[in-house]
Amino acid sequence: MPERPTDEALWFAFQGDRLLVLEGDEPRVPRASTVAEIGVEALFRQPVGSLNGSPCWAAEVPEWVGVPPGAAFVDLRAIFAAVDEEFFAVAGRAKQVVNWHATHRFCGKCGGVTEPASGELAMRCTRCGMMHYPRVSPAVIVRVRREDEILLARSPGFPKGMRSVLAGFVEPGESIEETIHREVREEVGIEVENLGYFGSQPWPFPNSLMIGFTADYAGGEIRPEPGEIEDAGWYRADDLPQLPPKVSIARRMIDAFTAEARMRRPR
Repeated sequence: MPERPTDEALWFAFQGDRLLVLEGDEPRVPRASTVAEIGVEALFRQPVGSLNGSPCWAAEVPEWVGVPPGAAFVDLRAIFAAVDEEFFAVAGRAKQVVNWHATHRFCGKCGGVTEPASGELAMRCTRCGMMHYPRVSPAVIVRVRREDEILLARSPGFPKGMRSVLAGFVEPGESIEETIHREVREEVGIEVENLGYFGSQPWPFPNSLMIGFTADYAGGEIRPEPGEIEDAGWYRADDLPQLPPKVSIARRMIDAFTAEARMRRPR
């Protein structure tokens, strides 16, 4: 990765959880050789890959910095339905890197001040030498099918009307397969079988790696977990509710079910 930005660099500048975007019909981030050129200060900067051939940099903007003209700080969740997967992937990586830096200014072992480590993405304690790397929290996301129906559920934090597949974090000492069985049993009270790997996606809310699986219904009656699931039910491919944005792995899993249902439909 480049040590310094170039004139073509795209800046994914975060103030807390909010990304600096330019005003316009579609979300865009500033292009400049330095953060000063876009009218903000930065406590930290880090290269985070490229987008359409342009180098991308993450920047941590302190809370006291105002919004430059023609731009706004917006929550990444508020725009992820309006951006493509490539933009979301870079923005998500930048958000996680900035959040990691903001929460690791001091060592969790001895309380000493940390500093960027040379040659790798890590913060080194200046007192005890402990290395602190960005945290990634594995989570499973599972699509459950019962013949020609898919299980979709609604969590309290979802936008109005939206339903999705089930998901949950892997607990210490737990395999991914054990997590799937536990989460499905806890959240909706049913059993599953025939687990199959689907794919994965980094998910920056706050620092997850979503690991997707498919599963078949094995038994039980749906009993939504109070406080976690508002309702859940079985849906046919031709009668689906409001779904997550296409940029999410959840939507890709549901779309794959819909495509499979069309292929099974008699011609």
